[in-house]
Amino acid sequence: MKKHTIYKSEKGKELIKSHYDFYVGSMNLEFEHKYVDTRLGKTHILLTGPKEGKPLIILQGGNCINPMTLSWFSPLLKEYRVYAPDTIGHPGYSEEVRLSTKDEGMAFWLLDLMESLQIKKSAFVGPSYGAGIILRLATYFPKKLACSVLVSPSGINLSSKLSMIRKILIPLLGFKLTSSKKKLQLISDVMSMGSMKEIDEIIVGDIFKYVKLEQDMPKLTTRDELLNYSAPTLVIAGKQDIFFPGELISKRANEIIPNLISTNLYDMGHFPSEECLRSINLDIKQFFETYY
Repeated sequence: MKKHTIYKSEKGKELIKSHYDFYVGSMNLEFEHKYVDTRLGKTHILLTGPKEGKPLIILQGGNCINPMTLSWFSPLLKEYRVYAPDTIGHPGYSEEVRLSTKDEGMAFWLLDLMESLQIKKSAFVGPSYGAGIILRLATYFPKKLACSVLVSPSGINLSSKLSMIRKILIPLLGFKLTSSKKKLQLISDVMSMGSMKEIDEIIVGDIFKYVKLEQDMPKLTTRDELLNYSAPTLVIAGKQDIFFPGELISKRANEIIPNLISTNLYDMGHFPSEECLRSINLDIKQFFETYY
């Protein structure tokens, strides 16, 4: 293995990439694969949707593979020209160097991607960790966003550390020691309220085994950072989200996001159920029809 890598072994790396390729193939869509050089490293991008469509950049969740969270928004993939980059430092085909989301680095990463793709301005969708990256772009380059949708978002507020330790970290340590399916089930049930797909649970388990997990959440965004950000924004959050509880997200989002159109709360965990995703995609579609 090369010195700078997020993977624990070459075997694990190949397994995660095989999951990635399988997931892309299972979505029954035509994807292009493109590599772009940025100041932070080479980035792999999945492209789909009509080439004449309005640009939509969809960022992946953290510590997972891009097509897994991209699939949550499959109804949007045929309407817009979608660009879905593999986040640098997370499982996928981009550079394996881990980066900080505490400074301007990830904002410059997105800026470089947009310039390489000749996108002057775009709508954005970001689940979880991806939402935190969008908020970094909104802080440093607010005019690049036409509008944004933040789903189960990082970068706004956090659950209590004690709750995350008890419900996620302790079972995770047990899983890493034993590879117990029961421990993995406990984690997946907490993350999804018992609705996580079997393939997703398998992939999450393999990521726990073979990837050096990103443990730092994106920086919590302040009101002052978003003073120049005016793009219409929709926040979607889960009432039972173990990481970013909906009530806390809603309260803080209303305090810091200038043009917050709505905060829609669902009775879901961090991973939405299929039923919730149907409603979430309708919310996003209506939001884009009005503001994009």
